[in-house]
Amino acid sequence: MESSSEVVNFGRSLIVPSVQELAKEPIVKVPIRYLRQDQDPPMVSNDMHVPSVPIINLQSLLTGESMIYELEKLHSACKDWGFFQIIDHGVSPSLLEEFRRQVIDFFNLPMEDKKKLWQQPENHEGFGQLFVVSEEQKLDWSDMFYITTLPVNQRKIELFETLPTKLREMMEAYSEELKKVATTLLSQMAKALKMDDDEIAELFGDGVQSMRMNYYPPCPEPERTIGFTPHSDAVALTILFQLNETEGLQIRKDGKWVPVKPLQNAFVVNVGDIMEKYLSCMSRRFQNNLPGKS
Repeated sequence: MESSSEVVNFGRSLIVPSVQELAKEPIVKVPIRYLRQDQDPPMVSNDMHVPSVPIINLQSLLTGESMIYELEKLHSACKDWGFFQIIDHGVSPSLLEEFRRQVIDFFNLPMEDKKKLWQQPENHEGFGQLFVVSEEQKLDWSDMFYITTLPVNQRKIELFETLPTKLREMMEAYSEELKKVATTLLSQMAKALKMDDDEIAELFGDGVQSMRMNYYPPCPEPERTIGFTPHSDAVALTILFQLNETEGLQIRKDGKWVPVKPLQNAFVVNVGDIMEKYLSCMSRRFQNNLPGKS
């Protein structure tokens, strides 16, 4: 069977102004469309009673005396949290540092250059915000750039080739490395459930990889805005690389918002809706096939 080269359109979003440009103005009040009155109070990370997101050593999952222990940690993190951080993941620190610099430079481009990369009415890839469906909808206090990176035949080529050359080169390298990390994680999740690797490979081997880069400018009223609307990810895995040590990411755990303290050069992994439902289904199937079960 031949694969189609037709690019899939994953949706559209209404065009909105740049928050980064808005934040450059000497404003003391946030425009009403960005105001959020219904925020839940977050936990404080230095509170000794705040739980910590699990940390998984990827190399220990693959080799060494602690493989079984680390696999149990991974299984527990997926089941009880749906989030974890991974260290010793094999992605070069020099690659991450260069990619970090390129992303920062990217958001510092002049507005005239960004306009060439802005979203178009028929597709949500590019600069802007996702899932804006009405002019009355509340907006996030952030700018984002969204692009499909893999497989190559799903790329929006005119957008990809308009990127700064160095960023495009680093994005190529970074996306391939993250594909390896995701494949390894999916394989280990399958192992934790006593599943066949081939089953996971068949489901996700040719999956689509997209990249979202977020920028959160300073805000005059941060307690009245949200950088990124609370949501779940409708994907298999989300792998987040945070560019600084700001504790901005919070996850919902036992009815409370728990801050994630980012580790240097670590990735934060979110088990998305697709994978969560699939693992839940496979876990039930595995339990029902245990001796004594029917």
